[in-house]
Amino acid sequence: MKALILFTIALSLAGCASGPRIDTSHTSLGQDSRAQFIVLHYTSSDLQRSLEILKGDGVSSHYLIGESPATIYRLVDEDRRAWHAGESQWNGRTWLNSSSIGIELVNRGYIEDERGRLWYPYSEEQIDALIVLLKDIMQRHGLKPGAIVGHSDIAPQRKVDPGPLFPWKRLADAGLMSWPDAGAVAHQRSLFARELPDVAWFQAQLVRQGYKVPEHGHLDLETRNVIAAFQMKYRPTRFDGEPDAETAALLAVLGAER
Repeated sequence: MKALILFTIALSLAGCASGPRIDTSHTSLGQDSRAQFIVLHYTSSDLQRSLEILKGDGVSSHYLIGESPATIYRLVDEDRRAWHAGESQWNGRTWLNSSSIGIELVNRGYIEDERGRLWYPYSEEQIDALIVLLKDIMQRHGLKPGAIVGHSDIAPQRKVDPGPLFPWKRLADAGLMSWPDAGAVAHQRSLFARELPDVAWFQAQLVRQGYKVPEHGHLDLETRNVIAAFQMKYRPTRFDGEPDAETAALLAVLGAER
């Protein structure tokens, strides 16, 4: 009798250790991927230092892509949260660590000298590897063009990566994001050259693109930083945060395409 009691207790404990029995024969259609965005960064350092930092217990990223060779390192599983975005917002979503996949590119960013800020270019090999990785991630998570953003897009008040030399147009040409039609931009630019919209219009259009920006109609520093982030992406030859006819034309065309 005692042996039977002990056996019953052992079976009960074994059941508890294995966890609850869950029926997985039914699946809801109302679901999508945890990852809704892909955030691109540069590391501001070389490969060895980048790996040391990203393998630590502070900042982290799902992927790191070397410069040459353009090895793709997976540092955090995609079903886990990496700490790469920090305080951020895009399309009304905040703290994007929980809803994004972070990709770091080995790139020193920029240096400052008497000529001003000098930016480091990206290697062709590195961008080729990135495009392959992005296509794979977007296909597996069912993401649409527009899901890829820069750190400067989601945190324009404190970040500038991946910088003005990052080739966003290459991503557009690969079908990973939309790009404003050059003819339509030229037409709109000629119209806006006659009369420029007010600051409130620029702020509203930037919000429509996904940026967090004030909507008070004043050209303050916060608004200029957001304009500069947008320009760095679509007009990288000049990103001074000035609301000019070219920037208005780009916003108008992109807004019409949404």
